[in-house]
Amino acid sequence: MKIPLAYIARNLWVRRLTTTLTALGMALVVFVFAAVLMLDAGLKRTLAGTGSPDNAILIRQGVQTEIQSGVSREQAALIETLPGVARGTAGEPLVSKEIVVLIGKPKRGDNRPQNIVTRGTSPVGVAIRPDVRLVEGRWFAPGANEIVVGKSVALGFEGMALGETTRFAGRDWRVVGVFDGGATGFDSEAWGDVEQLGQAFRRVAYSSVIVRLDERASFEALRAAVEADVRLKLDVKREPDFYEEQSRALSTFLNVLGLALSVIFSIGAVIGAAITMYAAVANRVGEIGTLRALGFRRGAILAAFLGEALLLALVGGVTGLAAASLLQSVTVSTLNFTSFSQLAFGFHLTPAIGAQALLFAGFMGLVGGFLPALRAARLEIVEALRAG
Repeated sequence: MKIPLAYIARNLWVRRLTTTLTALGMALVVFVFAAVLMLDAGLKRTLAGTGSPDNAILIRQGVQTEIQSGVSREQAALIETLPGVARGTAGEPLVSKEIVVLIGKPKRGDNRPQNIVTRGTSPVGVAIRPDVRLVEGRWFAPGANEIVVGKSVALGFEGMALGETTRFAGRDWRVVGVFDGGATGFDSEAWGDVEQLGQAFRRVAYSSVIVRLDERASFEALRAAVEADVRLKLDVKREPDFYEEQSRALSTFLNVLGLALSVIFSIGAVIGAAITMYAAVANRVGEIGTLRALGFRRGAILAAFLGEALLLALVGGVTGLAAASLLQSVTVSTLNFTSFSQLAFGFHLTPAIGAQALLFAGFMGLVGGFLPALRAARLEIVEALRAG
């Protein structure tokens, strides 16, 4: 015979105080566990979603970021002639030659400067990124000391709001627009005219070249053409793949930190669950003897107490996950270890994270409840009835 689930739930309800305290301990662990996974998912969503699969990026061989890269003007001119490059209505190649530098600006309410990725681009560079939308002001004028900034930069940094003037590279730059990068890494960048930024930072070479493909399948042909030309010592990557690689160092750090915190906190939660279940066994020795006398086998007793522990863990898991889901409205800004610049991203809850969090809660309940359940199952009928 199996012990009804209603009996298991009733026993938890009878011990409301200890049940609540133990469930809250598990909820805290699940909250931390889910929050770290959500932060990692938000990071990957932000960077992996940056760029378009219709674009390819060319940078110097062996480098990881555009800041480290260098593409000569001769190489950039050659890229425009390669197969697979899309053409505009007038037959012009849809190629954006870009310069990427870091500028230091203090965050609002903080005097310490933080790095902002500043991208020198062109009207073609804006056109081949249709997901980037201007939400305030206008785009920078070619040849002018003007910049447009991502919404995270406009909100988070001094002197970077619409209409303000900021100084870097020995020049004053006016913020003439704010754009929405669609919750991607572009939201943490400032854009200006490539030639003006190149002159200000005394850059002759470009950092990267962004190519619009005439069709997505043309990527392999473009890469083969670059590899076949000895003058082009460049790596070719799809734009989203390039940005996804930027998340790996920070993602690894978040996962290691989150795992360490979850393991430390889970030890306390497991001990709490074990104490709660041992107390339940001690207070119900006579009841356990009665159940055995009524014909319930040891396996049924074991399953009933494990069921209590798992139900307790489920309550804690759902509570912690519900609290973690509220973090989706929060945006954080931290240092991207690859580019050494500030990157804004949010928490992102996925069904997979929800399932992992609940499984983690169930694991804690199983570990914490197994030994008390085993003790309950091993009680002899006569001894249990006498003790009760």
